Amino acid sequence: MKTNTIRLFAIMALVFAFGASAANKLEGVRIWAAPESTRLVFDLAAKPSYSHSILPSPDRLVVDLADTQSKLALEKVANNSKLVKKLRFSKAPSKGMLRVVIDLNRPVNANLFSLPPTAPYGNRLVVDLEEKTAPSRNVTASAPQSLRDIVVAIDAGHGGDDPGSIGPTGLYEKKIALEIAKRVQAKIDATPGMKAVMTRTGDYFVNLNRRSDLARKHRADLLVSIHADAFTSPNPKGASVWVLSMRRANSEIGRWLEQKEKHSELLGGAGEIIQNADDEQYLAMTLLDMSMDRSMAISHSVANDILRDLGRVTELHKNRPEMASLAVLKSPDIPSILVETGFISNPAEEKLLRNSAHQEKLAKAIHSGVMRYFEANPPGDSMLASRSKSKASSSKHLVQRGESLSGIAARYGVSMSSIRQANNLKSDTVRIGQQLVIPQG
Repeated sequence: MKTNTIRLFAIMALVFAFGASAANKLEGVRIWAAPESTRLVFDLAAKPSYSHSILPSPDRLVVDLADTQSKLALEKVANNSKLVKKLRFSKAPSKGMLRVVIDLNRPVNANLFSLPPTAPYGNRLVVDLEEKTAPSRNVTASAPQSLRDIVVAIDAGHGGDDPGSIGPTGLYEKKIALEIAKRVQAKIDATPGMKAVMTRTGDYFVNLNRRSDLARKHRADLLVSIHADAFTSPNPKGASVWVLSMRRANSEIGRWLEQKEKHSELLGGAGEIIQNADDEQYLAMTLLDMSMDRSMAISHSVANDILRDLGRVTELHKNRPEMASLAVLKSPDIPSILVETGFISNPAEEKLLRNSAHQEKLAKAIHSGVMRYFEANPPGDSMLASRSKSKASSSKHLVQRGESLSGIAARYGVSMSSIRQANNLKSDTVRIGQQLVIPQG
């Protein structure tokens, strides 16, 4: 009888100990810093149950993880964020709860969500922080506008905690996308009259909606998102270019109509008039519809031009633009395309995508396709449009022995600077046999 009683107490002790132990465990914390935002990722043993609150004076974000324990040394977590001062544990309001405090350097907006296991990661709680900014005010410029560069936003897909697809040898899509994007950026920046802006310049994640916002902030004429495709089998291969589907286009117009405070971003002065006039929403719909139609038409045209050049350097998966409901393509005011540079899941193409010479060919093809479109359709207020008009009304001169730039300018009655500009010359030196475009005097 005594033995049975001892066994019973032993079993009850084990049950109590098991029940008292936390069902979840915080196994790691990673911080990915972007120029204007920061992503923290909590790696957990199981799906998290959590709550959070933002507290001022001093600024901090408090995250409570129910039924969770951890032995992490938070002070040792690598932190290169301008927003996050430090991480620490604090006394939880109830037993079994784990409280993590994120001390902040300035006020932020926070968005928290959990993610299920996806190789190479397990369960995660994602904390996205964005610095709070003062609302911008529209300022009417009175000074005349000068000729501008054509702006192309280059979006390297994925990044940070989001590796994208993973190749057979462990190559991450995010790495390939950034390497090719930087090559495209360099080629666009080296083109007179064009300028590139990057949605990300390092290994960090940028919210999908934020990517279009960054392009809009820089008044981009085009957004090119660069990715590498993948499939469940290793057989599919080839590059492709994607544009927005009509179904997504229609739903996006409806979404923008509901966000009246953003009308001015898309419609300029017309947006200011419509903003508070509910009975004029049909006008907003018409303008947004026209803007979307224009963007989609340009997107299709650029996509075809890029496919034409990609087909010369790599195999194509589809030789026509494909349509999809992808978030990065959804801006009604910015023509947007997504380039799949090849199938990273295909062993042969993974090897190619890793190769720097092949990356250079892909970047050159993307740049050539973009250039072909804008040379044929330059925005009217751009330097490229001005040069096109100048070339259309100009003559040509073949440099002979003994001629100088000053003498050629005097002969045609034009300035030396106008010849330099028409020919993208960096100095006054000319060479025998060089053909110069002479602008109209």
